[in-house]
Amino acid sequence: MTDEERTLAAYRMSRANETLEEAKVLFEAGHINAYVNRLYYACFYALSALLLMRGFSTGKHGHLRSVFHREFVKTGAIAQEWGRHFDLLFSSRHEGDYADFVQFEADEVAPWLERTRGLVGCVEKLLSDRV
Repeated sequence: MTDEERTLAAYRMSRANETLEEAKVLFEAGHINAYVNRLYYACFYALSALLLMRGFSTGKHGHLRSVFHREFVKTGAIAQEWGRHFDLLFSSRHEGDYADFVQFEADEVAPWLERTRGLVGCVEKLLSDRV
């Protein structure tokens, strides 16, 4: 990675961690759909940082998901469970943001915060091993 890519990756990881904290606050305030949205974006920022390792950068959600699976999940660099968790957040965020009458149940999505922290932590480890 170039110095510029390292700086960008660090910024994106900072945004990922900040967004995790936003998610926690939203959950505690009872804004469950917004909580799910922020969990997804925490992963989006972290995975955007991770893709820089392979020279990829995209703002397109579907493309990021595809490259993440191809370059990291299918190769075993990231466990399949993290790929499944990201897919869950990907589809849930889309549903919550764009479908009518969607309301996530707090008890169903509460564990997603720790799972998302796990995925972001996995990405941080991969990035720290690289730099």
